[in-house]
Amino acid sequence: MENNMFDFQVEVIEQSHTLPVLVDFWAEWCAPCRMLGPVLEKLAAKYTGSWRLVKINTGEFPELAERYQVRGIPDVKLFVAGEAVDGFSGALSEYQIEQWLKKAVPDPYARTVALAETLLAEGRKVDAKRLLEDVLRESPDNLQALALQARILLFCEPEEALRLITLLNDEPDYAELSETVRVIGRLLMQEEANFADSPVKDSYLAAIAAIRSEHYDEAIEQFIQVLREDRYYDDDGSRKACIALFRYLGQEHPVTLRHRRAFDRSF
Repeated sequence: MENNMFDFQVEVIEQSHTLPVLVDFWAEWCAPCRMLGPVLEKLAAKYTGSWRLVKINTGEFPELAERYQVRGIPDVKLFVAGEAVDGFSGALSEYQIEQWLKKAVPDPYARTVALAETLLAEGRKVDAKRLLEDVLRESPDNLQALALQARILLFCEPEEALRLITLLNDEPDYAELSETVRVIGRLLMQEEANFADSPVKDSYLAAIAAIRSEHYDEAIEQFIQVLREDRYYDDDGSRKACIALFRYLGQEHPVTLRHRRAFDRSF
């Protein structure tokens, strides 16, 4: 979009009500602009359907640069619902831009993921799982959908849940969930024969069976009993499992509130 027939109102403002528009304010004489342009074009092709790129030559449209307070170029602004909502200046690397986009561009599947979360809270796991499968089919890198699907699958398909959280390894916002899934998933996938013989082994296996059945009260009670008798069984496994379950359920969940004090006293 780089000629005088360009209609900013139509191509950016109106279009941004349907799809976010990334506007690259640039100029022919600007060396950093020539570096940034191909990177933005590459990302626009990669994320087709998520946002649209419009390039505006500030030499041809100085009034637009002035209207949007472009003080230096390259200057990139994100338009959503007719407004410039975010942006950056300078020739960032492809990785930096991609990380910025993840946070700045509204997620078109946010409502669907929110609905899946509501269904999960209502106990409708199958319906929530189906919705998330649809989202991940269209948007396999959708972090919220990956995280929620991992939570849903943890007890029934732990191997798949573990695979999903590997896709969140570089996402600090999901570090706690990832650790929770790793701890519980490991227990659910471990063969009984792999656990060392010990007076607490039966209690430990009973706790794991209770996790598998999603009987959280029983699982935590058994783990606490193991903690009292043999804190370091299975490499401190009972302590790690209790913390993982508390995190999975949430600090205000009735099960967490019921057992947290006994867990703290068990050491």
